Amino acid sequence: MIFRQLFDRETCTYTYLLADETSKEAILIDPVYEQVDRHTRLIEELGPSLLYLVDTHVHADHITGSGVLRERMGAQTVLSSGAGVDCADRNAHHGDQLSFGTLSAEIRHTPGHTDSCISIVVRESGHTRVLTGDALFVRGCGRTDFQQGNASTLYASVHDQIFSLPDDTEVYPGHDYNGSLMSTVREEKVFNPRLKLSISESQFMEIMKNLNLPYPKRIKEALPANMACGKPPLENTSTGV
Repeated sequence: MIFRQLFDRETCTYTYLLADETSKEAILIDPVYEQVDRHTRLIEELGPSLLYLVDTHVHADHITGSGVLRERMGAQTVLSSGAGVDCADRNAHHGDQLSFGTLSAEIRHTPGHTDSCISIVVRESGHTRVLTGDALFVRGCGRTDFQQGNASTLYASVHDQIFSLPDDTEVYPGHDYNGSLMSTVREEKVFNPRLKLSISESQFMEIMKNLNLPYPKRIKEALPANMACGKPPLENTSTGV
C-alpha cells in the first residue's frame, strides 16, 4: 500500500493518502484547503486515481479541501451520516467499507469530539492502521466543550472502537501539536494521560471539564465553510485554488 502522511503547519493537521499499489485506486483523508495544490501535485506524481475524499468530522479549526479536490479529480466526498452536510456525495454509516483496489477502509463512528466523528481502519496482510481523526491523539484526544462535544461519549468511543483493536494497531491522529507522527493502541492504553486504561470515565470527564482551552481561531470561518463542503468566504480565497 502507498501510505503518505502530510502536515499543515498552520493548523497542525494531518492529511493521509492511501492507495492500492496494483490498481492505483486511492482515498485522501482530511485534506486542507490551503494545501490542495500540494495534495494535487503528490497525487499526480504518484499516479493514483482518487476515488474518495474523506473528512473525519466537520472541522472547526480549518477548512476542508474536499470540495475543491472533488471538482479537480472527480472523487466522491464522504462524511459521517451524523454530520448533516447535504453537499457530501456519500453519508458514511458505522461499519461501511470504502473499497480502493484490493484494500478497504472500515468506517467506525467515534463521536464525542463531535457527533460526526469517524475513525478509519485499514488492514493489509496482518498490518492494521487506524486513522483516528480528532477522537484520539498521540497522548491526548479531541476536546469536548463545543460542537456537540460529550466527554462520556468520547470515552466510550475510544474504548469500544479504538482500544478494541489489536494492541499493535498503528494509530495515526488528525492533529499533533508536539511533533509526534503516530502511536499504537497499546501505547495509548498505557501512556495516554487522559485515556489510559487506569483512568475511569468519571476521571476522564473531570479532566476534560478542566482543560480551559480557547476556541479555535478559525471556528467562525471554518464551520460554515465545511458545512458547504469547503467553500471559504470569497475574501479568504487567496490560495490560488
